[in-house]
Amino acid sequence: MIPLVLVHGFMGGSAQWGPQQEYFAGQIPLVSVDLPGFGQNAHLPPVSRIEAFADWVVAALRAKGVDRYHLLGHSMGGMIAQEIARRDAKCVERLVLYSTGAKGVLPGRFETIAQSKSRVLADGPQQTARRIAATWFLHTHEDPGFEHCAQIAQLAGPEAMLAGLDAMDAWSGEDELSQICSKTLVIWGDRDRTYPWQQIQTLWGAIPDVGLSVVAGCAHAVHLEKPDLFNRLLGDFLLQK
Repeated sequence: MIPLVLVHGFMGGSAQWGPQQEYFAGQIPLVSVDLPGFGQNAHLPPVSRIEAFADWVVAALRAKGVDRYHLLGHSMGGMIAQEIARRDAKCVERLVLYSTGAKGVLPGRFETIAQSKSRVLADGPQQTARRIAATWFLHTHEDPGFEHCAQIAQLAGPEAMLAGLDAMDAWSGEDELSQICSKTLVIWGDRDRTYPWQQIQTLWGAIPDVGLSVVAGCAHAVHLEKPDLFNRLLGDFLLQK
């Protein structure tokens, strides 16, 4: 059975995929990574280039013996997934680009990357982690999933936060979207504060074999805000002939 590799976003971690681990148990093996500097790998040296994150993930998969897989990237992880889908194209069966885009500068984000970097230094990593994690949910701090995500985000130190922001700011995959050859699904919550519609439209319009699922009434964390619907969309895409 082909596994699904889950790549989290900025200040995320493998622990955020609980509803997916439970739903797909016995159906699709899940391989969730913790990027260097984040989650359970917060102790590793931070990485400041999207391309380097992609190389790290591919090397980690090979070390686990994974050489054929479906791939899902969330947010910054979606940028990494785009790089992986091009670099490791023969091994990627199906690709899910979830709440992400092809421009790392994040036009239309709730605040600029420069502002986020300034606030990491001014407010400290713990307060920054909780503040940004709140933006992932339509109902911010009131969402049941907020506290768990905030705790994962708080594992990242200031160096990893600044390096991750630098990695996004320096990256663009817009000109290479036509090179993605895997069958692709784009998933997006229509109230996302990080990636506005223009980013999603670019992915949808430029990737050769692509479908789109827009989930109403969700922000940046659809897999936690409406996990049942997200899981059904994901399962339908991965298990269809």
